[in-house]
Amino acid sequence: MPLLDPKTWQPVRLSGGESDVVEPATGESLGRVTLATADDVATAAQTSGAVQSAWARTPHFVRAAVLRRAGDLFAAHADELREWLVRESGSIPGKADFELHVAAQECYEAAALASRPAGQVLPSEAPRLSYTRRVPAGVVGVIAPFNAPLILSIRSVAPALALGNGVLLKPDPRTAICGGLALLAVFAEAGLPEGLLHVLPGGAETGQALVADPDVPVVSFTGSTAAGRAVGEAAGRALKRVHLELGGNSALVVLEDADLEGAVAQASWGSFFHQGQICMTTGRHLVHASLYDEYVERLAAKAESLTVGDPHRDQVHLGPIIDTHQLAKIHGLVEASTASGAKLAAGGSHRELFYRPTVLAGVDDDTPAYAEEVFGPVAPVRSFTTLEEAAALASSSPYGLSLGIVTRDTAVGLDLADRIPTGIVHINDQTVNDEAVAPFGGVAASGTGARFGGEANLEAFTELRWTTVRREPADHPF
Repeated sequence: MPLLDPKTWQPVRLSGGESDVVEPATGESLGRVTLATADDVATAAQTSGAVQSAWARTPHFVRAAVLRRAGDLFAAHADELREWLVRESGSIPGKADFELHVAAQECYEAAALASRPAGQVLPSEAPRLSYTRRVPAGVVGVIAPFNAPLILSIRSVAPALALGNGVLLKPDPRTAICGGLALLAVFAEAGLPEGLLHVLPGGAETGQALVADPDVPVVSFTGSTAAGRAVGEAAGRALKRVHLELGGNSALVVLEDADLEGAVAQASWGSFFHQGQICMTTGRHLVHASLYDEYVERLAAKAESLTVGDPHRDQVHLGPIIDTHQLAKIHGLVEASTASGAKLAAGGSHRELFYRPTVLAGVDDDTPAYAEEVFGPVAPVRSFTTLEEAAALASSSPYGLSLGIVTRDTAVGLDLADRIPTGIVHINDQTVNDEAVAPFGGVAASGTGARFGGEANLEAFTELRWTTVRREPADHPF
């Protein structure tokens, strides 16, 4: 029996309307899911809260075992889950395999969190034992997007569960299976107590209800900066913690001494991987003037050589854009950029949802595809002459997520990185990287800092409680 049986997709009945699970490559319906309403969110929060306290008291090694089994199940059901990632999210098989690998690693790393030291013994002026202890936050709300649906769900769900919390997961309705119900099925098979994890597919209204619910004290949101601002404002009014991982327009800086062939290979992957639909995508190519013309020529040739098509039925480098709305945004930015003076060196065309990898030369501050996050396979290239100019250009974006620097002199690369505010830096690599053991997050318009990975997960999904213990009751003046 498959892990994901349509008859058991949603063991808890939801009350919203039904939505087709659409394969973007073909427009074919792969099935139907029921969406969650605000009432469903409230019911799920109460149900999860009712079983969360017992889960929090469950011995750490029992919680860890559930997380380890979940990690094993992502590997055991890899063929089935890979097909869902390819067909539902438009991933090429290699990208789907990367998501499955990271999902398993996130579970294994989360399992280790369950046995981490829970606090510290503190000195005290009074004759008492004084200590801190990390306790579960309660019920954690997770709002995840469509672009890397499995990774961007599991990286919050796994540590939150390992640390003793209940979880309400709201996947994007376009990837409700591979970004939501797949996790529910895996954790059910791994032995997670029933009612602890709820999957609530839905749009903005469902997300708003999740953020506003009084029984959800912590929200982990991954999505656009515009949506993140609204989530942050709503959470602030409700006096609850929110962790925001938002958009980006990350720069790849190619210094004068760089190996050009290697730089172009990095650049192609950074801009075109998963059709550019990644928050860390290389959105700005800053290239030393001495290399600029050849860099544009080589990157354009690389773009023209890549195949675009149905990743489920053909061997391709790029799959489809997720839907027509996103396609229109991408193409609109490219057309506005060429209208403002940018040169189209490659791409700029599409067939249905299959957008050709695109290279734009001659861009400046006012070029729309350079100034804004495209979230598509578009590589704007701009030249610089000095390190000071490179630092200024790379720092000029309102975003601050990832940064890549290509140079033979790593000391120069590190020095340059120190002058550019970002949450992530890669020397001699492009901007798209992820590991379960590493902190992840951006600054400025890219979010509220590193909120995922290691110690960041402890802080994100627990509360720090101060406790004191006296042998005898304290004596006070009145």
